[in-house]
Amino acid sequence: MPSFPRVGALSGCLCLPLMSLSAPTPAADSDSLQRGRYLVQIAGCNDCHTAGYAMAPEKVPESAWLTGDQLGWSGPWGTTYPSNLRLYMQGYSEEQWLANARQASFRPPMPSHVLRIMSDDDLRGIYRYLRHLGPAGQIAPAYLPPGTVPQGPVVLFPSPPTL
Repeated sequence: MPSFPRVGALSGCLCLPLMSLSAPTPAADSDSLQRGRYLVQIAGCNDCHTAGYAMAPEKVPESAWLTGDQLGWSGPWGTTYPSNLRLYMQGYSEEQWLANARQASFRPPMPSHVLRIMSDDDLRGIYRYLRHLGPAGQIAPAYLPPGTVPQGPVVLFPSPPTL
């Protein structure tokens, strides 16, 4: 009579290759984090989402990046504030972020058109980088509807021209 391996032993053998395929390697994680950091810099995320960055990027430490700003963006839509992306990202899974990044449901000046044309791998890199930085800072001020006067400084956008 032939001898067959025990089911437990066989299933353990089959799982090892599958587990090794799904686990990211440290090099892949590092590459993804570096890609995310690079994309945050070239896409201009810090320009709005990091206080003082647009005026003096070399003076803002990375530990302060993407913690939001009190500077409002005011226009016909009301006044929006650059969110603290480091806190924001804590509430989303990677898949939720991918779906959310491409939606046009945000108020101006977001979402940047850049997010909508990025690849999934690029968006994953940004997500992983923000999660790697960890939560820091405070929640940005709440949206103000049109006609509400902001209390702090704002960048004022005129109404678009009528055609």
